[in-house]
Amino acid sequence: METILRQVGELLVSAIPTAIFLLVVWAGYVFIVHGKLEQVLKQRHELTAGAVARARQEIATAEARTAEYEQKLRDARSAIYQLQQANRQKLLEQRSAALAEARKQTGETVKKARTALEQDIMEAKAALEQQAGVLADKVIESVLRPAAAAGGR
Repeated sequence: METILRQVGELLVSAIPTAIFLLVVWAGYVFIVHGKLEQVLKQRHELTAGAVARARQEIATAEARTAEYEQKLRDARSAIYQLQQANRQKLLEQRSAALAEARKQTGETVKKARTALEQDIMEAKAALEQQAGVLADKVIESVLRPAAAAGGR
């Protein structure tokens, strides 16, 4: 067993320079490479996270603009609809005014026609009464003349 211990001791003693070399390499890595590597990784993460944050901000801005444009579009459609409604109302009022004027003129025309018709009727009645009187006189004369001529003979 003593030989094993002695061999282990010699192995450990011969491993000391390797351990020291490993510690030197590790220290060199930490001081030379690890700091720069950490810095580059941190910077890369900040750039990536910053780009993601900027992208999210731009997306939010685009969504806000889209909402604003949609609202403006709805407002414009509403204004157009209101303008169309106002034009329709104006046309309806003009149509109603035209109909009222047409009714008024028609009523006046009917009144004039009735007045003219009544006057024509009165003239026709007067003419008929006059003709009836003349015809009655002729009928009486024609009836009485043969009777008077027969009775006077």
